[in-house]
Amino acid sequence: MKKLVDVEEVEGEGLTSLLEENVLLFCLNYIYNGKLSGVTGDSVLLEDPSIVYETGAFNNTTFKDKQSLPFQLYVHKSAIESFGKTDKK
Repeated sequence: MKKLVDVEEVEGEGLTSLLEENVLLFCLNYIYNGKLSGVTGDSVLLEDPSIVYETGAFNNTTFKDKQSLPFQLYVHKSAIESFGKTDKK
């Protein structure tokens, strides 16, 4: 049997640590890019969001096909598979 004996909660980890940063969200159906401006229990808010239809090479400084959205975008956390900070535009 395996048991966790000590559990430590660390504040400011995960999505919260990326607030106000430009992020890339790999979701179930789409890839989103934008400034992470809010995190709630079940969603995140992106400002200046875009849908990335084709990334191109990850070592490039721009995405191959990115379509800007003219509004703020809420994304459900349950749809996010992975995420990270990015400098790509």
